Amino acid sequence: MDRRPFYYATRISIAVVAYLGCWTLFAWVGDSWLQLLVAVALAVVFAQFGFVAHDLGHRQVFRTRRPSDVAGLLIGNLGIGLGWGWWNAKHNRHHANPNHEDHDPDVSPAVIVWSQDQAVSSRGLPRFIARHQAFWFFPLLTLEAWHLHVASFKALLKPSAKRRPLELGLLVTHFALYFGAVFAVLPVGKALVFLAVHQGLFGLYLGCTFAPNHKGMPVLTKEDKLDFLRKQVLTSRNVRGGLFVDVALGQLNYQIEHHLFPHMPAPNLRRAQPIVQQYCAELGVSYLQTGLIDSYGQALRHLHEVGAPLR
Repeated sequence: MDRRPFYYATRISIAVVAYLGCWTLFAWVGDSWLQLLVAVALAVVFAQFGFVAHDLGHRQVFRTRRPSDVAGLLIGNLGIGLGWGWWNAKHNRHHANPNHEDHDPDVSPAVIVWSQDQAVSSRGLPRFIARHQAFWFFPLLTLEAWHLHVASFKALLKPSAKRRPLELGLLVTHFALYFGAVFAVLPVGKALVFLAVHQGLFGLYLGCTFAPNHKGMPVLTKEDKLDFLRKQVLTSRNVRGGLFVDVALGQLNYQIEHHLFPHMPAPNLRRAQPIVQQYCAELGVSYLQTGLIDSYGQALRHLHEVGAPLR
């Protein structure tokens, strides 16, 4: 549970240098289709910023709320255009009741449905998508970044939103600078393609990071009465794969340990993993760990089974 200040100082510094480097490269390349390669690089950097914001939200970086909030607002709202306060509250609700139909916002039937009961009761677009949602899943993830941007603004337009002027101001500043830079350097056609590639890959990357964690795991209802350990472990899936997977997934591939100890700094999760796995084995609690490709397969098979009543 010890803090890792040197690790996070290094990680955040690398992310900031990469962020500024990508925008410098964007300005240098100018009016060229090579900007699509810059869009790909920026999508990766934006996602890595998102992982840092996630750790800040769990106070893995700083012990107290104030520096966590300051850094989160700069990285989230100003850096990548995602509402820090809204996302943090939403994510905390997810952690309290992962994969719970009534309490976890991540399994609410917005477009994708997560259980056969949701599929049967769905209407309109969700019902149309649900029939073959396993095939729609990855294409829909290309819209995830836009969804998060819009949801951030919608949350901040509510009178009850905390730090409303500050967060709105930072979000507006982000998009003013973002769209201003893109349309100042590129003609309209190339600018629109750049935006589509950048935001599409940003959303796809985020979705591919979070999908292995819970999708395809048991979906809980009010009938399920589980203790904290089982509620967190049985609804989560770990993804193994070594250093590359750890970096690519922001170390959220140790999802079981992260849910049991959300304040634990990300680089310590791999050290806690064998301890937790052994403890679960002693108690007879199912502990799922699989490869990255297989995790997607499990998630897609679950989505396909959920839509079975509608086919």
